[in-house]
Amino acid sequence: MALELFYITNRPMVAQIAQQAGVDRIFLDMECIGKEERQAGMDTVKCSHTINDAVAIRRELTSARLMVRVNPIHKAVPGFADSREEIDRVLDAGADIIMLPMYRTVNHVEEFLRIVDGRAKTTLLAETPESCDVMDEVLKIAEVDELHIGLNDLHLAYHKKFMFELLADGTVDAVCAKIKASGKPFGFGGIARIGYGMLPAEYVIGEHYRIGSTRAILSRSFCNADKIEDIETVRDLFVEGLAHIRETEKRVSAYGETEFRANREEVVRRIEKIVSTL
Repeated sequence: MALELFYITNRPMVAQIAQQAGVDRIFLDMECIGKEERQAGMDTVKCSHTINDAVAIRRELTSARLMVRVNPIHKAVPGFADSREEIDRVLDAGADIIMLPMYRTVNHVEEFLRIVDGRAKTTLLAETPESCDVMDEVLKIAEVDELHIGLNDLHLAYHKKFMFELLADGTVDAVCAKIKASGKPFGFGGIARIGYGMLPAEYVIGEHYRIGSTRAILSRSFCNADKIEDIETVRDLFVEGLAHIRETEKRVSAYGETEFRANREEVVRRIEKIVSTL
């Protein structure tokens, strides 16, 4: 089964291009609370997408689904409605899937699920050590539809230099093994274009297939549409990039134990080399 691919954008034309190229989900990121403090000084995606963006993107989607990351469970604070009001607005805007970030307790998950109340699919973004610690209990909750391992914040919390260190040191394997055993679908991290990125996408895709992941985010290294003026260049990058990813998946899907072992050894070698230069 091909990876289900997500792309983050609030630009309707880019969403339309991504959908036409075969992206499965358009990902809106409304998470703001605490993110700047956690990722200060890092070259990470810090979006400020809005309900109006969700409404505009919803109008463009015919085959791709709309996924919205909301803020962590919170009470109303200046500039932000509480979680219930925020999630209700996202649902009214037409979200198919709602993602909860930065959860730390089973209570956070249960509150999120009570608010959503079956009105959309739910995905949990496990990106704190605490979320990994409570994984066994969370996986017992039937209303949790899927999970994603968020490597950006998780590697910071574990004091790693490079987010894919968690792939090399076995952290991703250990967490994903629990999720896989539960039968719930899951993904981790993001992928760049084939042949690009500090850790090229072809090696990461091999790890997705070895571990049993079925979901991945297309990173800015795949296409940073906000920095490309020519919309036709964006279109070409999506069409070519998605075709290369699917070709790579077809090859990787035929791997046996020997090929997966060799790919993992190369992944670990490359990660160690990257970390040594940071």
